[in-house]
Amino acid sequence: MADDTVTSNVTTRDIPEFPMPRAAGDPFAPPPIVLERNAEQQLFRVRIWDGSTPWLITGYEAIRALFADPRVSVDDRREGYPHWNEGMRSTVHARPPSVFTSDGEEHNRYRRMLTKAFTFKRVEALRAAVQRITDEHIDTILAGPRPADLVPALSLPVPSLVISEMLGVPYADADFFQEQANKGMSRYATAEDAARGAGALAKYLANLIRARVTDPREDLVSDLAERVGAQEISVREAAQLATGVLIAGHETTANQISLSVAALLEHPDQLAALRDSDDPKVIVTAVEELLRFLSIIQTGQRRIAVADIEIAGETIRAGEGVILDVAPANWDARRFPEPGRLDLERQDGPHVGFGYGRHQCVGQQLARMELQIVLPTLFRRIPDIRLAVPRDELPFKHDALAYGLYELPVTW
Repeated sequence: MADDTVTSNVTTRDIPEFPMPRAAGDPFAPPPIVLERNAEQQLFRVRIWDGSTPWLITGYEAIRALFADPRVSVDDRREGYPHWNEGMRSTVHARPPSVFTSDGEEHNRYRRMLTKAFTFKRVEALRAAVQRITDEHIDTILAGPRPADLVPALSLPVPSLVISEMLGVPYADADFFQEQANKGMSRYATAEDAARGAGALAKYLANLIRARVTDPREDLVSDLAERVGAQEISVREAAQLATGVLIAGHETTANQISLSVAALLEHPDQLAALRDSDDPKVIVTAVEELLRFLSIIQTGQRRIAVADIEIAGETIRAGEGVILDVAPANWDARRFPEPGRLDLERQDGPHVGFGYGRHQCVGQQLARMELQIVLPTLFRRIPDIRLAVPRDELPFKHDALAYGLYELPVTW
């Protein structure tokens, strides 16, 4: 595209690079350029790593409309799809389709295979296990040296162990399972590290699925094994679904825990309100505000238009990439008054942290439940917890797909 090409009333000189940097000294806010542009327009062009210029959707109303619009596809095999990076683009045809990359009835079919595991009954049945796992890790923190790094000590292992219980991974294999899940998520992980971890997980889960065909339990792997036994899906497809659930539900929740702790330590009045309340409704409301205030997916949810779409004064053409950026949508002043203020009593309505519509996160209730347990438990059991380094020295994940912290050193 030439530099003087006009695209939607702007020249390519006006198209910013995406993702944009956050403001120095304000690590919890979305990038200022996104907030500034969103105040004037709900969508605009950005340039990504491969030189293409997909649409970035930042407005709350526009993002909800496009999340629910069947003319917007999640199929990453389509030409023009705005891939996250070269690695994702180069492996697109090597991965079997799943709930994360399929539309319409194919998506509904895959989603039905997962919903049983995430029913209210199944999730609530895990509540005691989440509390036990959380307490065990806080026991270890209290018995260990100071300062303690909450990322490996609490934020990463709790979601990993919880999701392994939901999947039905035997307790004896939990350490191996957690190690493989974390391989591609460390600060200096290479693409090869991630591939090895994902490959080991897929192989392990495929073998576990085969075993559960004849020996089912009350877990997600058994649910998928039942589908394999009925010849609805292959073992490879089932393993892909299970691996996707593991990675999506583990990394995001881990980052949300770390960021929530850091943000609450910056807002001691809000922290006290969460720590000191015994009312479950107060805790539920507080967690929803933290999910709004701290949007983990900083590189957007990717889509592609399959038909022309008129929205918010612009036209998205068929074949053009779309990036749904939930962070600025959750800070949209048209929907959330004073969006930059953390208010654990906020009642301004639903955020879009888990998406919206038919592709809304299937595991959102599990993530909510984990946060509702981990955060109050941590602050009640270590009431004088504080950062062990200045906030400006914390290593935030500015270079990762999911925002969070590489380390969170605390003391008490």
